[in-house]
Amino acid sequence: MKYRDLRDYIHLLEDRSQLVRVQTPVSPELEITEITDRVCKGTAEKNRALLFENLAGYEMPVLINAFGSAQRMAWALGVEELDQLNHDLARVIDLKLPQSPREALSRGRDLLRVLRSIGLKPKKVRRAPVQEVIERERPSLEFLPILKCWPGDGGRFITLPQVITRDPQSRTRNVGMYRLQVIDHQRLLVHWQRHKGGAEHERAARSAHKRQIPAAIVLGGDPASMWCASAPLPPNIDEYLLAGYLRRAPVEFVNCVSQPLEVPAQAEIVIEGYVDPDEHLPEGPFGDHTGYYTPVELFPVFHVTAITHRHKPIYPTTVVGIPPMEDVWMGKATERLFLPLIRLFLPEVVDICMPAEGVFHNLVLVSIKKRYPGQARKVIFGLWGLALMSLAKAIVVVDEWVDVQNLSQAAWQALGNVDWANDVVITKGAVDHLDHASYQHSFGGKIGVDATAKLPEEGYTRSWPEVVRMSPDIKKRVDELWSSLGI
Repeated sequence: MKYRDLRDYIHLLEDRSQLVRVQTPVSPELEITEITDRVCKGTAEKNRALLFENLAGYEMPVLINAFGSAQRMAWALGVEELDQLNHDLARVIDLKLPQSPREALSRGRDLLRVLRSIGLKPKKVRRAPVQEVIERERPSLEFLPILKCWPGDGGRFITLPQVITRDPQSRTRNVGMYRLQVIDHQRLLVHWQRHKGGAEHERAARSAHKRQIPAAIVLGGDPASMWCASAPLPPNIDEYLLAGYLRRAPVEFVNCVSQPLEVPAQAEIVIEGYVDPDEHLPEGPFGDHTGYYTPVELFPVFHVTAITHRHKPIYPTTVVGIPPMEDVWMGKATERLFLPLIRLFLPEVVDICMPAEGVFHNLVLVSIKKRYPGQARKVIFGLWGLALMSLAKAIVVVDEWVDVQNLSQAAWQALGNVDWANDVVITKGAVDHLDHASYQHSFGGKIGVDATAKLPEEGYTRSWPEVVRMSPDIKKRVDELWSSLGI
């Protein structure tokens, strides 16, 4: 599955009965949110992408819930199921020496494909669909059907952007999915949280006494590029390289018309402008993925200098709120893709799960191959020291046979295998910017739970009980009888 742009992906969704074209007149103020929320939380058969084609006061259609299921998210990233992301990347970064010429040749082909996908240098074009219409003299945001998502929101918000900036010193590109609140027809507020790359560029610009940070807000493009803006990559790694790997071809770029930046040529809309690192205004409230409103805080102002778009652009957006919603599946893709990278540093890890109920950063379930005392604690502290996993509030470690994707089984182990006086680590550290429970902003309590079977060397003096399981021969016998039982 290769997509040149968002339209290719829409065609695939329609061909596979995963898109509904809504022609009933609706409003982008609250109504689209309520419709989408019901679809996200409804039955699997009714959970489809929505293309609203009749919005009062706007000519532009709105696409939402395009990534709102495991299947659609997998298709967006070019695979049939999300676990394939894990297997494909694990094969590429496998550090073991090949055991045969055939295996060496296969490994070589994989690496060559990766190099071709990310490109040895940026792929630039002079003409691009996203610049079919250029508005530079009097650019205005008013023609965009930007949603007001929830009744308590402080205004209208762009929620599915790729916000591009470059480090003022190294010139390394960062692409982030930061919501943007509309102030007026030429100004927005950029909600880049303190742990994110955009905020680091702001700090660097202030230190270097730069008065402006060139920036671009990209809407649409191929689905891998859209998703990659949310990927928690290490600093100084370009998110569009990851997009190239996923889409099996380099992302095409075109120069902006008013800023010294490059943007994806196949996007739907690009809002060019700059951020003043010394100009901040109150942003919010905003109904966030935690299920609560994010309070008002000061964030930098984005000044629009130009808007370019296709002749008949499609406006992509998303809605967050009480889970599950579309962002759950975007997060699940992150979980699956980054599992092999976690194993590079913590090879005993079998699987991880960041359930929707934990809204990404509140709960991480981990299964491990435990071989020595204290290994569960080693994994807990290892994860807390690993990039944005450092923000996890609760980490629960279980044995390798436990399916952490099965929340019932994981809860059974987490509650039954723990002596709360001995098997818990409580500390303080960095927590997510949006965490409202911490007594201090972005700093609060964290818990690690060792729910593995305990070893004598860990001070457990009793005999650890055996899990109740049926014998294999009886299971096989009942399998043979099953069709005749009338059950």
